[in-house]
Amino acid sequence: MIYVTSDLHGYSIDKFKEFLDSIGFSKHDFLFVLGDVIDRGEDGIKILKWLMLKPNAQLILGNHEAMMLACDFLFDEITEDSIAELTGNKLEIYSTWVSNGGQATLDALSSMRNSEIEHILEYLREAPLYETVTVNGRDFILVHSGLGDFRKDKKLSEYTATDLLWSRPGLETEYFDDMTVIFGHTPTVYYGDEYSGKVLVTKTWINVDVGVLTRPGPALLRLNDMKIFYY
Repeated sequence: MIYVTSDLHGYSIDKFKEFLDSIGFSKHDFLFVLGDVIDRGEDGIKILKWLMLKPNAQLILGNHEAMMLACDFLFDEITEDSIAELTGNKLEIYSTWVSNGGQATLDALSSMRNSEIEHILEYLREAPLYETVTVNGRDFILVHSGLGDFRKDKKLSEYTATDLLWSRPGLETEYFDDMTVIFGHTPTVYYGDEYSGKVLVTKTWINVDVGVLTRPGPALLRLNDMKIFYY
């Protein structure tokens, strides 16, 4: 079975493992996490380290992981003094990350060895921006935020990182006729209170970001039968 979730944002790793156990997730199944496992909550780095050890799980890069990578200049030595010395473009990049919840991740990294941090950074650098999968004859594109600047004749390889990490499709947005795009990034409550805490399914796309920090837990979508599981 193939499962998809997104935007865990530092959610409790223990609770997430309990969730997977409750639906019978095993070594014979596969999990795609569509980015943004870090920031805001306390367990983002723990989730990353867990994913790095899971042969049957794949992280798709999210904009929060991209912001962390953009701040790799911080990680030689994370101290109040080193942060205070930031100027210009580096200060702007750092401030953007922190204002989007990056402090929780920085706090977790501050107690780690440089070699451990570099190992995590290498994992993120190798994380794909999207994956395509076929399950029971149905084709899916798995990506963090949807497809910005979308055209039906545009190859996936032609989309920029910004298109794939920061776009926010509207309810009226339609993608391909023969492939379903699955993404997170925008909590479904953004589309209306009636969608709050629920996976949002439209004609051509599915949003699995249920706003994990504002409800009991995340959601999982099983692609084999399109069944949705809530914690």
